Amino acid sequence: MRVRGDILRTYQSVHTWTGIVAGLVLFIGFYAGSLTMFEEEITQWATPPSHHLPQVTIDKIDNLITKALDTSENAQQGFKINFNDASSPMTWYEKKGGRGLYLDNVMVHATLSAQGDLITRTEPTNELGDLIDMLHRTAGIAGKVGHENLGVLVLGVASILYFLALVSGVIFLLPTLVKTFFSVRKNKGANRFWLDSHNLVGVVSLPFHLIIAWSVVVFAFHDVLYDGLDLVYGKQPIFEQAKSAPVNYSASQLPPISTYIDKVNELTEGYSIKYIEFSRLSTQRPSVAISVMNTAEMMRNNTGDFIYMNPYTLAPAFSSISMSEDDYYVSYVASFFSLHFGGFGGELGRWLYFVMGLLGAFLFYSGNLLWLEKRRQKKPIQSKSNRFMANLTIGVCLGSILAVVVTLLASKWLYLINAKINNSYVTCYYLVFFAVLIYSFVFGAAKSAIHMQKIIALTCLCIPITTLVAITTPIFSQWNLNAFSNSAIDISALIFAAIFYYGALKTKKRAYFGERNSIWAL
Repeated sequence: MRVRGDILRTYQSVHTWTGIVAGLVLFIGFYAGSLTMFEEEITQWATPPSHHLPQVTIDKIDNLITKALDTSENAQQGFKINFNDASSPMTWYEKKGGRGLYLDNVMVHATLSAQGDLITRTEPTNELGDLIDMLHRTAGIAGKVGHENLGVLVLGVASILYFLALVSGVIFLLPTLVKTFFSVRKNKGANRFWLDSHNLVGVVSLPFHLIIAWSVVVFAFHDVLYDGLDLVYGKQPIFEQAKSAPVNYSASQLPPISTYIDKVNELTEGYSIKYIEFSRLSTQRPSVAISVMNTAEMMRNNTGDFIYMNPYTLAPAFSSISMSEDDYYVSYVASFFSLHFGGFGGELGRWLYFVMGLLGAFLFYSGNLLWLEKRRQKKPIQSKSNRFMANLTIGVCLGSILAVVVTLLASKWLYLINAKINNSYVTCYYLVFFAVLIYSFVFGAAKSAIHMQKIIALTCLCIPITTLVAITTPIFSQWNLNAFSNSAIDISALIFAAIFYYGALKTKKRAYFGERNSIWAL
């Protein structure tokens, strides 16, 4: 295919500058986003098994609820019934900050003894999975604009540039696409290898990236889109408002738990219940949220679908599952969320989204490296702008990776010293991130890239070692053999330790024996 040279140069320029401007924040978004595919597993892995109480059979749940409601006023306002063996059968908040992510929440876990007596345990919640999700949505950028996170809006703008970079990149690549599509030429120098790898990853995963770019823009600017609909609907509400009941309810009026199970089976087919969460039970607007799973369906996200209903009348209020022919729009909206959050394909789908998220991060990292190499000068000392961008790329990309890995490693040790766990996670992340960023500017990109990859490899190696120590050493009294229930995290850490150590060796080889007129030379 032939395209005029001036057109190609224009699209190349668009692709280059949109990628450079948006690449670093999108790297963090994609890297953290890949981890959110296992958000629940990460939180469970980071939480001491001793915090959870033994499950009970379904026929004992009603007795458990009754005893808990008799002893706790907070439980009378709302509680959660879990059907997962790794979770306590019943929980409620002793202290909760409200909607959104709060770091000081305190939860009560409840179960029944063999004699039928109520057993409770009060522990601070572990929000590690939610914090990684927040990193994914904001790239770690703090602050708010109105009621929206500043980082969400920044990523929304970055995703618009990201979409332009995708389209312009494909157009620029069209003349040579067929000839070089699967070519990864190692024997033509490091620059050609990085370019071929960048192009291959970008083209193969193009549909995935287009979906992510489009959906992030909608998520970031949904308020603007809804405000635009005011021009059509005026002051008329776009969505039907839930009506308050004429009387206050009481938690003592709740029907048996089997009633909700039967109702879900009536409304859906092939779904299993993960948990049932009651809220505002003593108000005129009570609610119950039922989380359901069916890996054979396209779910709203990888953690499942949900059904909201009145806990007393069982009247459905809202659902992410289409329950009638009139709910055709529900399937469209759910599929939109599902394509972004990887809510289809079961375990294979989750792992594919995990890999594609990491490849997306590689796309932005390699794009920056290519930009730097294209602008390098034929002399040992590169321009100030090139040095600045190289330092920033290494500091932000490797800094965010190391910060998350160190936070994961620190989790079990933080419990050992009785630290405020969630506040410590935040402190740990930002301390490491900015330390790496400063180190990168002080010692330069080439040396920092080698050192940081080795430190990441060592830190990843220490994660499974810490888990092994935790289950075999008496001082870690909160941990036991159940800590290996999510061994996939420890195994993954070992794999990434090998990957980053290999990367450090290759980077070191290039630094000392590669092209001397390069920003990566030492």
